[in-house]
Amino acid sequence: MQTVALIDYGAGNIPSAQRALEVAVERSGLSCGLIVTDSPEKIAAADRVVIPGVGHFKDCREAMFGVSGLVEALEDSIHKKGRPVLGICVGMQLMADLGLEDGETPGFGWIPGKVEHIPTDPGLPIPHMGWNELVVRTAHPVLEGIQTGNHAYFVHSFHMHCANPSDLQVEVDYGGHITAAIGRDNVFGTQFHPELSQETGLRLLTNWIKWNP
Repeated sequence: MQTVALIDYGAGNIPSAQRALEVAVERSGLSCGLIVTDSPEKIAAADRVVIPGVGHFKDCREAMFGVSGLVEALEDSIHKKGRPVLGICVGMQLMADLGLEDGETPGFGWIPGKVEHIPTDPGLPIPHMGWNELVVRTAHPVLEGIQTGNHAYFVHSFHMHCANPSDLQVEVDYGGHITAAIGRDNVFGTQFHPELSQETGLRLLTNWIKWNP
């Protein structure tokens, strides 16, 4: 049985993410156990890891580094063991090189790019909040069955600008192009909240659980 670790570092929408992952595990038909933890030992031993995130880039980064050994366990899981990792919202943004919210804050540097204020029309409200149509840019196993025109739920004022266009998987139009999902090697991230995106979100989570990069 494989283990999926949902990291609880005090800055994520844990109850909703947990419920959605439980449904996705059941849909996958695989033998999986879901744990909610901040234990570096359990994260290092898990077969898959989910990084949630709500709030500011800097605050979430500090919360992650505030748990001794957590980031090191993640780095080992991703780079040495090649385990699939999913980042959600700010959990995805932390994968970038740099965050520009509240000054400059280093990210984890897993996917080259910067987290910048979303480019938008002055007439559109910030944060970008609510449902928006996805525009799928790249075929990816985690996006199987998800098409341009499907809707997902967003709550954010910043997004990731990928240095390499090939890492951009999905975007949306909100007075400009906004990154909605990124992916490289065994790392995948969504700016939208799959746990709040009904069928589209559950399909993505199920695909991710079945994904073998």
